[in-house]
Amino acid sequence: MQPAPLDQIEYWVFDLDNTLYPASCDLFSQIDWRMTGFITEALKLPPEEARLLQKALFRKHGTTLRGLMTEHGLEPSAFLDFVHDIDYAPVIACNRLKAALAALPGEKLIFTNGTVRHAERVLERLGLDGFSGIFDIVAADYTPKPDPAPYDAFVKRHAIDPRRAAMVEDIARNLVPAAGLGMTTVWVTGSPDWAKAGSDDGHIHHVTGDLAGWLADCLKGAGTQAPDTSGGS
Repeated sequence: MQPAPLDQIEYWVFDLDNTLYPASCDLFSQIDWRMTGFITEALKLPPEEARLLQKALFRKHGTTLRGLMTEHGLEPSAFLDFVHDIDYAPVIACNRLKAALAALPGEKLIFTNGTVRHAERVLERLGLDGFSGIFDIVAADYTPKPDPAPYDAFVKRHAIDPRRAAMVEDIARNLVPAAGLGMTTVWVTGSPDWAKAGSDDGHIHHVTGDLAGWLADCLKGAGTQAPDTSGGS
């Protein structure tokens, strides 16, 4: 299926972490160690054993949370609240991205494996608004990307035509179901090496290491007045 030309995109779907802010902010390392701390307390394990279990569950189930729910009957809300209780100070507003998103025509949505509250905190730090919805792990019934089920649920909940949608992500494999639905896919590079897996499988239509600059170029190509980003970071 051929992707839609960028000037025909009506829905812009953005991942959150390491996509709307750079991976160098390294929020995930904070979340990662809080997962270990939660497992240590919840399952009464030594930290070393909790760490090994955490990584084993991640490899087997796609997320540590899914593994804890499936194998240990964990109630997810306490886990999500705990692991997202982090310092958001490393996330710094980018004026270039803010201007490009504000000028971007069409509906803009967030699709994240995190929570709505986590997304709201990140967006507040970035100074970004104008998103018509946030589809999070709770809305996905705790089934993470890249399982196809939450993509179908996302499309239905927000009544979008995937053939007129573009999905922007830092994890290459998370774009596979999006491409299968007919979305135009945009891979944002710069995340750890494991996020590159599957990037050469033919499902990625656009690649950028500078999302703000890429969006500004899209606006120019569509004949839309591109923002002046020369004076901001």
